[in-house]
Amino acid sequence: MNIPIIDTHQHLIDPLLGPYSWTKGIPQLEGKCFDYDAYLCAIEGTGISRTVFMETTPDAWRNEAAHVFALSEQPSSIIGGVIANCHPEETDFEKYLDSIQSSKLVGLRRICHVEPDFFSQQPRFIENVRRLGPKGLTFDLCFLARQLSLAGELAQKCPEVQFVLDHCGVPDIAGGALDPWRESLRELAKLPNVACKISGILAYCKPGNATSEAVRPYIEHSIECFGWDRVMWGGDWPVITQRSSLKKWVEISREIVGAACESDQHKLFHENAVRIYGIK
Repeated sequence: MNIPIIDTHQHLIDPLLGPYSWTKGIPQLEGKCFDYDAYLCAIEGTGISRTVFMETTPDAWRNEAAHVFALSEQPSSIIGGVIANCHPEETDFEKYLDSIQSSKLVGLRRICHVEPDFFSQQPRFIENVRRLGPKGLTFDLCFLARQLSLAGELAQKCPEVQFVLDHCGVPDIAGGALDPWRESLRELAKLPNVACKISGILAYCKPGNATSEAVRPYIEHSIECFGWDRVMWGGDWPVITQRSSLKKWVEISREIVGAACESDQHKLFHENAVRIYGIK
């Protein structure tokens, strides 16, 4: 069984687009180029057939978005959807939404774990995220494990918006900690407008221990909480290269869910991405 995969979390790091300051101090990423052609090489033999691009540079995100929109419109492009950066805390958010309309735009993201905990609870932030619902755009939740209750509060206040939790909620895999992440995830999964992305968690393993044994409990618990209809697979390339290769992550993922029926595996690797992100 070789189910084609939609990678719902694919980055680019291209120094021609911006400085990518967040890579500073990460030797596997800093100063290096991970462009679209490099990604195509990385997915050879993996079964990945389409992708959802995820914004990565806070330094020049408008340039990056324009570049990826252009890439996605090329006839041979495998980019089926684009998640653009956004700043819901700003007063001109609605104007920004109007400026980035594209047939490949499927959602937006604001990285919240680098901000104070109150950040996502600001009235303007919530009001602007609510604007995504009528436009059919998703919002990716980028929160740490200790902040999952904050992610839940935001989702509760925006019931018409489809939310997607990135990276299983960033559990402490290197430390082997299941709690309190486990219960926090279970509570978040009770909200029907939240889905969970099984994406790139090998990057959270100890160096030299990016194995199926290390991540299996976190993947299985995430699927148990959200069910097969609300989980999607993501690569998180090139961030994942800190610990492993994208190909290895695909192999480990297929191994862990290999005992599930074919229809459930198809939901995880393909079908749910099409439905939740609205990939055409």
